[in-house]
Amino acid sequence: MTLHERGARVLVRFRHWLLLGSLILIAIAIPLAERLELEQSIESFFAPDDPLIVAYRTSRSTFGADEYLLVAYDEPAFRDYNTDDEAKGENFDKELGRLRDFTQQLSEVPGIEPGSSQSLATLLRPPATSPLQARLFQVIISKNIEELIAFGESIVISPDHQTVGIVLKVLPESKSTVPRAETFRRIRQLAQEHAPKAFVAGEPLQVNDIYLAIQEDSTTLGWASSVLLILVILLLFRSVRWVAIPLLVVHAALVWTKAILFLSGMRLSMVSSVVTSLVTIIGIATVTHITVTYREWRKVRDRETALRGTFCALASPIFWTIMTTSIGFASLMTSSINPIQSFGVMMSVGTVMVLMAVLGIVPGAALIGSLDTDPRSSIGEIKLVRVLHRLSTSIDHSPNLLLVAVFLLMIGAGVGLKFLTVETDFSKNFREESQIVEALTFFEDRLGGAGTWEVAFTGPSKLTSEAVTPIRELAESLRTLTPDHGGRLTKVTSLPDGIDLVPGLGFDSRVKKLEEFQPDFIRSLYHQETRRTRLVLRSLERQPAEVKLSLIDDTLKEVRKTYPDAQATGLYVLLANLIISLLMDQAISFLVAGTGILACMTVAFRNFWVGIVSIIPNLFPLLLVMGGMGWCGVPINIGTAMIACVSLGLSVDSSIHYLNGYIAVRRAGGDHCAATLKTHGHVGVALVFANFALVFGFLVLMLSNFVPLIYFGLLVSLSMFGGLVGNLVLLPLLLRWIPISMPQTPSPN
Repeated sequence: MTLHERGARVLVRFRHWLLLGSLILIAIAIPLAERLELEQSIESFFAPDDPLIVAYRTSRSTFGADEYLLVAYDEPAFRDYNTDDEAKGENFDKELGRLRDFTQQLSEVPGIEPGSSQSLATLLRPPATSPLQARLFQVIISKNIEELIAFGESIVISPDHQTVGIVLKVLPESKSTVPRAETFRRIRQLAQEHAPKAFVAGEPLQVNDIYLAIQEDSTTLGWASSVLLILVILLLFRSVRWVAIPLLVVHAALVWTKAILFLSGMRLSMVSSVVTSLVTIIGIATVTHITVTYREWRKVRDRETALRGTFCALASPIFWTIMTTSIGFASLMTSSINPIQSFGVMMSVGTVMVLMAVLGIVPGAALIGSLDTDPRSSIGEIKLVRVLHRLSTSIDHSPNLLLVAVFLLMIGAGVGLKFLTVETDFSKNFREESQIVEALTFFEDRLGGAGTWEVAFTGPSKLTSEAVTPIRELAESLRTLTPDHGGRLTKVTSLPDGIDLVPGLGFDSRVKKLEEFQPDFIRSLYHQETRRTRLVLRSLERQPAEVKLSLIDDTLKEVRKTYPDAQATGLYVLLANLIISLLMDQAISFLVAGTGILACMTVAFRNFWVGIVSIIPNLFPLLLVMGGMGWCGVPINIGTAMIACVSLGLSVDSSIHYLNGYIAVRRAGGDHCAATLKTHGHVGVALVFANFALVFGFLVLMLSNFVPLIYFGLLVSLSMFGGLVGNLVLLPLLLRWIPISMPQTPSPN
């Protein structure tokens, strides 16, 4: 008796205990799984020693954790601020009062630092603590009203003076009395209720909306995928029992995976939001192969014998599919980005949990009771078998022609790779009709964009007129900077800008008055103890990757002419570099995945050439998808960056099952043509069914509010379909010319 036969007998013999133990473990794991949290930090995407994150944290520790929301609305009355018309002047003051009240209302929302809110009202009517201070402010404003408004342009008022903005400083989450999501919700509610309607934007809000979409998707997509898969499986096997079994397997694998992750101290991230979908798909595909094979055995054997034969026949292919899928995901652990590493760990654990759930649940659930025990043939299955037989015959009839056509197609797709572009416009992660995109468009059109960032450097040890002169000259040069790629800085705020606005005879006197007039201004741009000085910059958010990165690079080059240690930082800079970091890691991860899977296939079939042959059909769809993206101008984003590793790990499963069936026929004495014909008619049906479930499972992701998940679902679906074609067409073509040493493989016949 072989090891596979002994294992199958044990599973069937102890099936009741295995099922009971699995149900108990599910009950124990559920409360633990529910406590698994979502990591909502963009910082975690970068290595701790990455210069970008070091600069970001240094700035936060020096100047404070400055994160801002921007609120804006149209108000033409402010266009007439310098008119001599008394009626227009009164209207201007009236609207300024409304703006002051609205600013105060927004500032009182929990989670907003009230003393730091800025608007045209706080600029022209700053609060005073005494009559003397009020008189001082009045003098400063009356002598510099045009300069003050010009200073506030593209921040608190648009260049055409018809749109006003409010800058709200967001408290660090550790200091807020409410969750950040609640703060943003209330700010948006007040903006919606304001007349005219106001718009809210800012990098912290974009990050919040990403995770809000992910949390909403986890519920919506979970129900949608479950309902869709129930319908698909019911259509394929017309059996309630064999619908319930894969769903129970998936549920067990998910709760066990999440419980293990919680106990290990891990958290879900933006990247790992697809864990539920992927585990569901892997579980459904695995049980589909078991169902089809069990149904074949039931035609000639009783239930227990059929189940033992099924597990005996599929022991090797299921083990190696789990291994190769795990390796595909584990390759992501080579990444330097923590969320990518954790995603690799999560999916490796989840894949193994699918195997544990199959072993623990399927034997008992398949044989318990006598109602609806056997899966039935799907509608049109006989016709499908005929189509697969004709496909096999066609491949054998014109192998050389087909092989040339396939490789020409791959070469054409390969050329498209050089046209691939990277999408770092973070706003493209949202649907066009979303609140954040609507707000960003408003800010781009009216206020010069919502992209706020900074350049920090070592400045003077003491503020003097001579010491700030280079900073003033640098700010002027940046205002006229014209990078080659077309980006521009829409606003440059420097320390001398505020000092120059204050009237006075001496420099020290003006600095002192500025500290009274705008107490946060100097300390937000200059830290005397460390001498760190910064320029706060504004640029367009909705720009192509090369434009953003070119603007950042050209700005740094200009600043470093005066201050060589200058560093660019801020959420704007981190988000612009995020996809670049992902892509650099994915090239290494894909190489590791390919090498690991090749080694597994070589060991599984004891033939290096079979290992090579098994990889090629699964590279075929990847090349077509990625090359097609290049030809069609579809950029790589957060969701598409990991397609290669994920798709390779999943689609190679079809190769394993096909090779297992093919070798079984060859071992029985069949030639290549007989082996492909029988494998297409038997294993091919299971491959079509499993990939049918996979494709529909991934297409559910297109219901997501998170655009990268939409792309991920669509493109992986195309890869799965391409992998099916590759394994039913290209794999048998290649097997014709590959010498195979036949291992002993059990046959269901």
